Amino acid sequence: TGAATTGRGGLVSISAGSGTSGVGGLVSILSGRSTVHTGGALSIESGEGTATSSGVITIRTTNSGASGVSGSLVFSSGTAVEGNSGSIVMGTGAATSGRGGLVSISAGSGTSGVGG
Repeated sequence: TGAATTGRGGLVSISAGSGTSGVGGLVSILSGRSTVHTGGALSIESGEGTATSSGVITIRTTNSGASGVSGSLVFSSGTAVEGNSGSIVMGTGAATSGRGGLVSISAGSGTSGVGG
């Protein structure tokens, strides 16, 4: 959407339909392929708040139904044919006034078997 000179910026919503028989819809975002140079890039960023906080990015699966399991989150770099494979980097930004951010990874508790 275009920039707003006053008021709020626009909204882009991508949604796949739900299913009553079988699985729900699929949303796939794929950057371009190149046969002679580096493939396309995909960037997801929250908006900058020039007067206050920047926006939030939430990546999550929703809860399962009455039976089944909740979905998985997979962060994976590709396989390298020649050279090093890609990296997975998580970090927080620096704070010029205040404390630096926190990186926290936790596994959920369980009621049966060994925990995560």
